[in-house]
Amino acid sequence: MSPESFGKASESFARFMGTPQFLIGMTVFCFVWLAWNTLMPEPLQFDPRALNFTLLTLILSLQASYAAPLILLAENRSADRDRVEFENDRQRAERNLADTEYLTREVASLRIAMREMATRDFIRSELRNLLEEMEEAREADRRAEHREDLETVKKVAVKKAVKKAQATAEATALKAARDAVQTPPENREDA
Repeated sequence: MSPESFGKASESFARFMGTPQFLIGMTVFCFVWLAWNTLMPEPLQFDPRALNFTLLTLILSLQASYAAPLILLAENRSADRDRVEFENDRQRAERNLADTEYLTREVASLRIAMREMATRDFIRSELRNLLEEMEEAREADRRAEHREDLETVKKVAVKKAVKKAQATAEATALKAARDAVQTPPENREDA
């Protein structure tokens, strides 16, 4: 039998010995034994009262002599399991502590970084300011274009007016020259 199988059997026996069923069963067994060997006729008694129930005492001693080492073996196995479990718990606790310390450092670094980062409200205000500046620049461009258009219109109007004036002056001079040529010299003013 392997030590593991024997250990499991001893643990199950030790567990069974600690149950109410075992205690009630042992009580019933001893009661029946004692009643049989006390109340039955002497030829039917196998462990007579006159010999102080020697066989029962021997059986109970034998059971105790085997039960004690089996219970100790089960306790040793349980202690070994508890020790391994305690070691695993300790290692798990160390890992959890290391993870917690790492996360604490990360949270602290994030907090420090967040102080240096722009907040949502700051970015919104900066974007609003930038939008206002862009609208003002666009309006200034429109005004400048409007001014340029006005200047261009003025220049064109002045050129047209000058051309018209020149054309009118030329036409007037031409008409005056024609009139001078067609009018006899005596009626002319320059004569």
